[in-house]
Amino acid sequence: MEMTEQIEATVREVGARVRPQIEEAKRRLSSLDETVTDYIKENPGKCLLGALAAGYLIGKIARKAA
Repeated sequence: MEMTEQIEATVREVGARVRPQIEEAKRRLSSLDETVTDYIKENPGKCLLGALAAGYLIGKIARKAA
């Protein structure tokens, strides 16, 4: 029983230390998502051409690898 309590205490301690870092990462990802979404809305043509070019290159690489 004592071992279980020690493990639970350690898990709580680690969780308390990691939680702020996880929250910061969520905030940054949310901000990045907004930035990317705004860029795509402002530049749909560039984004479409970029996606087509990336797909073409990935297709070429996949064909050579197969």
